[in-house]
Amino acid sequence: MPIYEYQCNACQKEFEALVMGKNAPVCPSCSSPDLSRLMSKCGFVSKSSGPGGESQVTASSASSACGSCSSGSCATCGMG
Repeated sequence: MPIYEYQCNACQKEFEALVMGKNAPVCPSCSSPDLSRLMSKCGFVSKSSGPGGESQVTASSASSACGSCSSGSCATCGMG
């Protein structure tokens, strides 16, 4: 059961909805079914062994700051 992000075309409100089966979500503010699904932001960390066995970390984040901590510096959480 995925959670999708939507924007209401009637009132422009953005919201998330848990979509179960073929149930179509409606806007929680104005009850309009006229919605656009948005691209979700995501972040991930990929750890692997590089040439010669050294450890490599590749980080991707949804924002310009670190996506997994509130400090805004990846040096404090080990992602950078």
